[in-house]
Amino acid sequence: MNKKTALITGGTKGIGYGIAVVLLENGWHVGITGTSEESVEAALKKLNVKHSGLVEGYVCDVRDGARQREVADKVVKKFGQLDLLVANAGVGHFASIEEMTDEQWKETIDINLTGVFHTIKAGVDHLKETKGLFITIASLAGTNFFPNGAAYNASKFGLVGFTQAVMLDLRNLGIRTSTIMPGSVATHFNNNVPGEKDSWKIQPEDIGQMVLDLEKLDHRTLPSKIEVRPSMPPKK
Repeated sequence: MNKKTALITGGTKGIGYGIAVVLLENGWHVGITGTSEESVEAALKKLNVKHSGLVEGYVCDVRDGARQREVADKVVKKFGQLDLLVANAGVGHFASIEEMTDEQWKETIDINLTGVFHTIKAGVDHLKETKGLFITIASLAGTNFFPNGAAYNASKFGLVGFTQAVMLDLRNLGIRTSTIMPGSVATHFNNNVPGEKDSWKIQPEDIGQMVLDLEKLDHRTLPSKIEVRPSMPPKK
């Protein structure tokens, strides 16, 4: 019960899953959330092959603040504490402003921005106890706009600003706050199917290692905003 514990939203695949793998390989307890029983069970089945007893999974829509609080409490009850909270869950809808629907706009903002508000509200009291670390997974789309990106850009620009303001609030409580802003990552995001063609991209486990490195830094030091890109240009 004295191991460090993390809770990762959207931890059943992609970046969230990669973070979970790295933390588990370094002896952490980990809680992950996903939006369906099937996705949570599938992720746990893979993770438990090597890390049985160290990981728990929960069905949770980040738009549901009450459910997020329930999950955070369950993680602390199971593992004894919460040292790291990663707000990773996200969605992307890409269309011109003429074609974008009200539903696409609302879902993008509600999950990518308001969902993160619910995440930190659910975990802040537990992080105060451990003087822990809160990390949001934003995007380079939080500083770089592009065509058909109105909803996604708005959500990620907002998330970067939200995280930086929260950082100023939470450091008074002894909680460190960072946002990681990746470029191209080899995930299933936006209907991509990861494969050899994505070998030039950042891998999810690379983000996991970055999270682990942030947590290991001396508490006096806070990289509050990190942009990360593939070291090579896309393969043609």
